[in-house]
Amino acid sequence: MSELTASQRDKLMADLKVVVADAEELLKLTASDVSEGTAGLRARLQERLVNSKARLVDLQHTATEKAKAAGHAADDYVHEHPWKSVAIGAGVGLIVGLLIGRR
Repeated sequence: MSELTASQRDKLMADLKVVVADAEELLKLTASDVSEGTAGLRARLQERLVNSKARLVDLQHTATEKAKAAGHAADDYVHEHPWKSVAIGAGVGLIVGLLIGRR
């Protein structure tokens, strides 16, 4: 399976949070229904919500750690190769300037 980009991961996190909130609301709305089928469904849904929330927290923690590691790696690279970093930054700036100037 391919890696998710940061924007895809953020969208997935937001979507999952909406699903969890909707499921919690559904649980509240069916709390007065005491039939056997509804009670079993509610119990399974609550269990899955707890598991989903735990996975969301783990995913968020992993994403945060990866972002911090990438930031530290970039910082280390800039400190080890300052002139190369300046040249790369100037090149990117030049390209962006040319693209903006074409409009």
